[in-house]
Amino acid sequence: MGERFTITDVEREKVLGNYFKQGLQGPLDVFPSKEKRKYIIAQEIIKQFEVDRMYLEKEINDLLATIYPDFATVRRFLIDYRFMTRSVDGKEYWIEV
Repeated sequence: MGERFTITDVEREKVLGNYFKQGLQGPLDVFPSKEKRKYIIAQEIIKQFEVDRMYLEKEINDLLATIYPDFATVRRFLIDYRFMTRSVDGKEYWIEV
């Protein structure tokens, strides 16, 4: 997926500044509609999770809810774009490198 978008540091900073108006530790103001912007946002959000740790769906939802009220949309994007993997039954989630 990394080859799909060419993202400069300036572009990344602009997007993050526009969507995290209170800073990266604050909430996401709106989940962007453009794929490239979603991808940049997802790259930042995924940093909140530990690699090779299993998470329950509730843990994922609770953490994502602090970032954006529609946590299901964000969670779905993280799965669809392979930032995160989930078990077949959808109960466990993890990040692979």
